[in-house]
Amino acid sequence: MNLPNKITVSRILLIPLFVIIMIVPFNWGGITFLGADMPVTHFVGGLLFIIASTTDWIDGYYARKLNQVTNLGKFLDPLADKLLVSAALIVLVELGFAASWIVIIIISREFAVTGLRLVLAGEGEVVAANNLGKIKTWTQIIAISALLLHNTIFEVINFPFATVALWVAMIMTIWSGWDYFYKNKQALLNSK
Repeated sequence: MNLPNKITVSRILLIPLFVIIMIVPFNWGGITFLGADMPVTHFVGGLLFIIASTTDWIDGYYARKLNQVTNLGKFLDPLADKLLVSAALIVLVELGFAASWIVIIIISREFAVTGLRLVLAGEGEVVAANNLGKIKTWTQIIAISALLLHNTIFEVINFPFATVALWVAMIMTIWSGWDYFYKNKQALLNSK
C-alpha cells in the first residue's frame, strides 16, 4: 500500500476515536473560547475532525506529487470522506446540533453515489471524485467543523455561520449528486 493510501486509511481509523470522544460522557470540564462555552470533548472532537479532514488534501497531494494515483485510492478516498462526514453528521444529530432531515438528505446522496460507483466499477469503470464533489466535501467539512466547535468564531458577532454553512453543504450535496448521475446516466443505463 502506497503512502497516499496509508494516509487515507488513517482517516478511516480516526473515525471511531472521534465518535468516542464526542459521544462517551467524559467529564473534562468546559472551556470558553472566543465567547463560546463548550465541553472540552467537543473542542477536542472538533479538532480531531479537522485533522482527519485535512488528510483528504494531504493524501491527494502526495498521490499526485509521487505519481501514485491508484484505483484503490480512487475508491478509498471518497469512501473515507463519506464515512467521516456521515459519522460526524450522525454525532451532530445525537447532540442536537443538526436537523435530522438535512443529515438524511446528505447521507442518502452519499449512499446513492457510492452505489453508482459500485455499479460502474462492476462494468470496469472507476468514477473518480470531480471538482464539484470536492467542493461539496469541503462545504460539508466547514459546516461540520463550525457545528462541532459551537459556531465559536462567529459567536462574537452573533452570526449563525454554522447553520448557514450546513444549508450550503446540503445544497452542494444535492447538486453534486445530481451531477454525478447526470454525467454517468448513459453508462448506468447501459450496465448489465
